[in-house]
Amino acid sequence: MQQKIEELFDSPPEQYTAQHHALFAAFKDALNAGRIRAAEPDPASPTGWRVNAWVKKGILLGFRMGAIVDMSIDAARQPWFDKSTYPVRRLSPDSGVRVVPGGSSIRDGVFLGRGVTCMPPMYINVGAWVGDGTMIDSHALVGSCAQVGARCHISAAAQIGGVLEPVGAMPVIIEDDVLVGGNCGVYEGTVVKRRAVLAAGVILTRSTPLYDLVRGVIHSAKDDQPLVVPEEAVVVAGSRAVSRGAGKEWGLSLYTPVIVKYRDEKTDARLQLEDFLR
Repeated sequence: MQQKIEELFDSPPEQYTAQHHALFAAFKDALNAGRIRAAEPDPASPTGWRVNAWVKKGILLGFRMGAIVDMSIDAARQPWFDKSTYPVRRLSPDSGVRVVPGGSSIRDGVFLGRGVTCMPPMYINVGAWVGDGTMIDSHALVGSCAQVGARCHISAAAQIGGVLEPVGAMPVIIEDDVLVGGNCGVYEGTVVKRRAVLAAGVILTRSTPLYDLVRGVIHSAKDDQPLVVPEEAVVVAGSRAVSRGAGKEWGLSLYTPVIVKYRDEKTDARLQLEDFLR
């Protein structure tokens, strides 16, 4: 499948045939089943993850191949128009996924583990992976190709950014047992390691250094590596003073995320409430 997808991506035909559409359907079935994914664990990588660029190529193929069609439930009251290749994800009670009524949407080409809970309204975009027992809360977004581990809580209005292009770029990674607080934003291929806690309002990007008050180091993205949040880090939204120029004269500060502690028994006790919500 990888060879066929890459050939079709690199050498687009004048017209896509039934055979091409069958290939894409098989590719999308593999995404839904979790047999392939846009990024996967790799102990040999500095981040612990590697990108599967060919899978991203396959997702982009779907946009090339699809035609705009009417997907409306009621065209007069709620018109929807999207690519024919990406309808909403089909689920049944046997899928083991709770999609609470109220306006959520999950695009086809998404892996959902057993016990995932989707609170309305939320959205999961194509290529995403969501592990067993994870909760996607109200107004949360899981973007294209984002990888979210098991037993995570993506809290209300949190944004897990999508990274579909360029195809070689790392998507956002949220490992197992991570709590992403309300109104957080995790973007540009940031990797949040297992059991980390992001307090409400934390923003993480390639250009935001992460100050570790516990270990006395500054975590930042490198030329070819994303920002990595350490395991069990508890991150809050902080600020740092502007040290020169007009900013210093005016007494300004800039936003920065700060690690204030690492998870302990007290932190775990506060998070036990999550178990009662699933």
